[in-house]
Amino acid sequence: MIMSPIEVGKLVGRIADNIENVIIGKRASVEQIVISLICQGHVLIEDVPGVGKTSLVSAMSKSISCSYRRIQFTPDVLPSDITGFSVYNMKSDEFEYKPGAVMSQIVLADEINRTPPKTQSALLEAMEEKQVTVDGATYYLPLPFMVLATQNPIEYLGTYPLPEAQLDRFFMRVTLGYPEADDECVILAKYAVDQPLNELRAVTDGEEILDAALSVRNVYVEPSIVRYIVEIIRGTRNNEKTVLGVSPRGALALQLAAQAWACCMGRDYCIPDDIKEMAVPVLSHRIKLKQEEKLKNIKPERVISQVLSDTAVPVPKNIMNKKRTHDQE
Repeated sequence: MIMSPIEVGKLVGRIADNIENVIIGKRASVEQIVISLICQGHVLIEDVPGVGKTSLVSAMSKSISCSYRRIQFTPDVLPSDITGFSVYNMKSDEFEYKPGAVMSQIVLADEINRTPPKTQSALLEAMEEKQVTVDGATYYLPLPFMVLATQNPIEYLGTYPLPEAQLDRFFMRVTLGYPEADDECVILAKYAVDQPLNELRAVTDGEEILDAALSVRNVYVEPSIVRYIVEIIRGTRNNEKTVLGVSPRGALALQLAAQAWACCMGRDYCIPDDIKEMAVPVLSHRIKLKQEEKLKNIKPERVISQVLSDTAVPVPKNIMNKKRTHDQE
């Protein structure tokens, strides 16, 4: 069923409101993760320990009536633990597939950088094609399917940095950061009495998520906005600070995220501000900085912000006409 942009926006708000019963004062980060869910994308949550990364994912899983599995990544986790494996059944005289932890709708890959690259790569096919291949047989994952991976960007001992190919498969990279003083007071008071996560109830289901995902793609993107996206992407590739720019997959992700954000704003068309709003979380993990820039403590987010500043913003007539019609309605 096709939903209107207003209905999609209300769904995002409803899920975000529910999660905020557990995660206090991080509305923007929560909305970004819900938008990724609506867009059927995956999220890398990167932050220091103790700020609520795992709690956020747990709150997300409880907010939607979908299956949920957690994979605690350690050096001894094997690829077959994730994808599953075949076992010979002596009674039937044939091999049977035993599903791995990835056979779920919401998958938490906790501390994903603590497992070796061979195990990390077991998620690649699942994240891109929503299927796994075991012993030559293909098994499709349940929909909606979303991987939420967490990692600590500060600690390097005993970790394996994610390769660019896998980073590019994450729709967004989200950070939480430490709470504001007032928010932290609320957290202390709230968690002193009870564990809010235990009281959380589902506010939607997988079918409604899939309807919203289909509806988001109907949001109108004017050709000049498409060109604006392309110019931003090209700005990351032809940048003196980068050795690797954003891929076409990243361009598609930015356009889809902007369409979803337009729905959150109650519109059935995109404007340049939608692109600007989504650019940093969608693109910052997809570029690789030169070593000298890293030594200067330059962050990818700063480079993306600079590219946005340097790129001319279009003012398409078609959008202005559509806006007038929308306002009259």
